Order: sequence, then C-alpha cells, then structure tokens
Amino acid sequence: MRESGKEFSFNEDTEAMVQSTIAKYPKGWEASAVMPLLDLAQRQNHGWLSKEAIDYVSQRLNMPPIRVYEVATFYTMYNLEPIGKHHVEVCTNLPCWLRGSDDIVAACEKALNITMGETTEDKTFTLSHAECLGACVNAPMMQIDDEYYEDLDTASTISIIDALKAGKTPKNGSQSARFSCEPATGLTSLKHQEALLKSEGNGGSL
Repeated sequence: MRESGKEFSFNEDTEAMVQSTIAKYPKGWEASAVMPLLDLAQRQNHGWLSKEAIDYVSQRLNMPPIRVYEVATFYTMYNLEPIGKHHVEVCTNLPCWLRGSDDIVAACEKALNITMGETTEDKTFTLSHAECLGACVNAPMMQIDDEYYEDLDTASTISIIDALKAGKTPKNGSQSARFSCEPATGLTSLKHQEALLKSEGNGGSL
C-alpha cells in the first residue's frame, strides 16, 4: 500500500455524493458505506487508493483503519498503486479462456507495448488480469474503466485500444453482430420482443 505523500480529503463534488451515500444507512451503521466511499475516494484520486485516502475514509466512518485496509486489500476493484488514465482489465477466467482470452491478452500487450501488470510510459494505459467480469455468454471480454467490451477477437481488441489512443470513444458492449446475450446463432425464443426493443431503440436488454 503506497503513501502518496499528500493529504487527502473529499472535494466539493465528491463530498455531496459521500453525504448522499452515508444517508442511505441507519444511524450507527455508517460503516456499511465503506465500499462505496472507497470507490469515490479512488475515483477522485485518479484511479487508486493511497494510504492517506484509506485513512481518511476510516476517519469519516469512525472505523478502525485496519477494518478499512481489510476491505481495500481484499477486493481487486481497489487499486493500491497508481494506474494509467485507462485501466484495461482482460478477463482470463475459465469461460473467457476457453473462448480465446489468451489472444486478447496478446493483442493488448502488442497494441500497448507492455506486458500484463504494467503501465505504459506515458501513463495512459494499465493492463491487468480480471477474474470474471460477469458476461460469460459474451466471452471473451474486457473492461476498460467503466465500460464492458464483449465478443472480442484480436482485430476488435486492437481497434478499441487504437480508438482510445486517438481520444475517441469506442463502441462498448458486444463487438460482434450479437444483439444482447442471446446465442451467437440467434434467438430461439422471444423473437418478437427483440424486434420490438430494436424498433424502440432500447439497446440490447431483454
């Protein structure tokens, strides 16, 4: 766990979200807000949690620091070291591995000229493993920042990274012709609902 050497406190915008989050819990149970407050601290702190940020969250919630350290070090969603502007997390769990996640990792490493766990020299990209991102039907997949990219192959992976390098916003979700998470060969039921959702422009949720 790295110290940043700088004091940490929530800025005005984050503080409003902090108060709204704490208010969701009964008096005396403010510690229940520890995970969302760590997330807010990480977002304000450029994608990672310094020791100072974790200590500040423990003070805000009147929790022993060790209890907050336990949470921050257990969940991989919290980064305890500085990361790049874009955090590229490739799922390498079994369903994605069976569908070719090794190729996606290789494509990322080639496109970014780094290996897994490293950050580019310009601090723009950090590449990490992820353990199941929850879209196994659309494997292989990766998460970049808050967006999911599914049904990947080498070409689509490189295209996504190139778009981010150019300051563009790549299309998220499935990178194939798949509408949602139906079988790759097409829906076997609910076909009328798919047509209705497409006509209404409601994306891919059934």
